[in-house]
Amino acid sequence: MGISIGLVGLGSFGSVFADLFKQHPLVDRIALCDREPERIAKFARKESFQDKFHPRDGFASLEEICRSDLDALAIFSQHWLHAPQCIQAMESGKHVYSAVPLISIPSGDETLEWCDNLIQTCRKTGQFYMLGETTYYHADAMFCRRQAAKGAFGDFIYSEGEYMHSFDSHASDLRQVYKSRFASQAGQEWVEKLKRYRERGDTDSPMSYPTHSMSGPMSVMKAHAVKVSAWGTPPRTKERYFEEMMMPYSNVTALFQMSNQSVMRICEHRECAIIRETFRVYGTHGAYENGVWFEKEKPVNLKEDEIRDPLPSEVYEAYRNALGESNVFGGHGGSHAYLVNEFVDAVVHSRMPVINAWEAVRYTAAGVMAHKSSMKDGESLSVPDWGDAPA
Repeated sequence: MGISIGLVGLGSFGSVFADLFKQHPLVDRIALCDREPERIAKFARKESFQDKFHPRDGFASLEEICRSDLDALAIFSQHWLHAPQCIQAMESGKHVYSAVPLISIPSGDETLEWCDNLIQTCRKTGQFYMLGETTYYHADAMFCRRQAAKGAFGDFIYSEGEYMHSFDSHASDLRQVYKSRFASQAGQEWVEKLKRYRERGDTDSPMSYPTHSMSGPMSVMKAHAVKVSAWGTPPRTKERYFEEMMMPYSNVTALFQMSNQSVMRICEHRECAIIRETFRVYGTHGAYENGVWFEKEKPVNLKEDEIRDPLPSEVYEAYRNALGESNVFGGHGGSHAYLVNEFVDAVVHSRMPVINAWEAVRYTAAGVMAHKSSMKDGESLSVPDWGDAPA
């Protein structure tokens, strides 16, 4: 017996996940929700959707789909809407998958309030929340978690995480991404809300979206940030992007004391000469860096296709048959299929997803406090924590 799930937000990112959710063998029924009706129509016309999608399961608003009898929702709306929409969905009796980040707004205090609201909603409703952090399911992250589980690292001593993505990258120009966000109805509404933040003098930061850099080392070590000191560098150009984003710093580098007594360095850089998303973890017996595993100083080069966790055979076959061999794992380092499977399997078997709300707020709060520290010239600040997820 499978589940029913609705996809909320069928823009450029949400539409990438539609086939993966629809083709999962434990999904019996799929619904579609978007304020732009043509986006729903695109999938409603696809022959491959006819066996699991019915026209009555097309919805024009979150309010409408929350009133449905669906088991779960996967939310791919704009990042400033994620937390409030996820909370609304859980309060309506739905389990929720959220695209990253948990929320990204130009107010650290407000972000921490949303973290608290999310945890309290999970406790109150008993519904599951999962953050769709892609780096968590990169092949090297899966390999390192297996190594950590068997003690191959020894004691963790130091780690690093980096998300270096210049605003004018040829691969993904953040100015164009920013522009496209305002093209939708939700984007136009956000313009008005931004005025409130500007009037208050709030500031934003690359650390408002820290999940790609933090999830690797934190998930491998199973440790969270306790204290942080961070420093930023102001934009070196007169690019309007940083002014519009209310970012006093284009690059922020943070040093964290971790709950396992190790130290973690995180770089969130938006003005740099490289585009890179990676992490490194060092222990007393083993270490991982740049695609190489070291044990007792002996290097072993790792191949991505050889170190992934296996997908369940029935899921792999369903994706291969429907999408083709080259499209089984999806984008962002082959993480998409694992994210979808983890959420669907967790809901079906009534278990807590691995990237749950308690994990998600740890990534988010660490970024908030890193920004606050950078605005105080590196002052050491404590990072709030909501504890571990219930067993």
